[in-house]
Amino acid sequence: MRTLEELKAIKALQKEVEAHDNLEMKLNWEMLEDRESNEYDFLHYENDELVAFLGLYGFGSTVEVTGMVKPNSRREGHFTRLFDEVMSTVSKLGFTKILMNAPASSEAAKAFLQMKGAIYSFTEHQMQWQPVELPEATGFTLRPAEDRDRELRVQLDIKAFGLTREDSLATEGRITAEPDTDLWMIEVEGEPVGKVRVKREEDQAWIYGFAILPEHQGKGIGRNVLRRVVKDQSEAGYSVHLEVEATNAHALRLYESVGFKVHHAQEYYTYSLNS
Repeated sequence: MRTLEELKAIKALQKEVEAHDNLEMKLNWEMLEDRESNEYDFLHYENDELVAFLGLYGFGSTVEVTGMVKPNSRREGHFTRLFDEVMSTVSKLGFTKILMNAPASSEAAKAFLQMKGAIYSFTEHQMQWQPVELPEATGFTLRPAEDRDRELRVQLDIKAFGLTREDSLATEGRITAEPDTDLWMIEVEGEPVGKVRVKREEDQAWIYGFAILPEHQGKGIGRNVLRRVVKDQSEAGYSVHLEVEATNAHALRLYESVGFKVHHAQEYYTYSLNS
């Protein structure tokens, strides 16, 4: 795993890049801080200063790749060299799908990906809740997820997010060990009908994996669950955030109805090792 000094250097570089480029990067810090080996992270130093970073984030058979370069060290070939090293490693690790992640406002990142032959796949909105008065949320209960719920959670991932069974099981194995995380099952009249996960990072609470079984959708359950989760986390002192694909109009309307607004956007590009 990365040393504390390395993680501090990555965080400092991220803050510098975000401030300089006026954007927000997605580095999956919950995974970055919990690495069991260093083979997924690539760092380049000049004069003992970190100037370039690329990270791999595996989700079953899919790997997401994202990186950054110090503003005054760009156009020196550092990122290209790291990129070539990363892709050599990806081919050895056996991932079957490669997604390159770039802030939607970064023209330089998009130009690099297009030059490399990556193809635009989708946009993911990062949304933040804007405080509004929320009505009482009733008609359901939340209970901590248990091992007996694993198969239902897998089916929810498949039906709601289009994940393969392999990718869902891989994600399950990772998130159940994450610190500062609540994984809840949603029950109506004693029957489990959905799930939701809340991950707290510093002063932020992120909602992930929120899904309701198709046969129980359209009954207001999802909206009420969101109201409860948002209210609980907000009252505990956290700002509340989530991510949603831009093409998921139904989810966007649901989140907006509870008070979420689009804050940033990340674009994903599919990359082939044969590009």
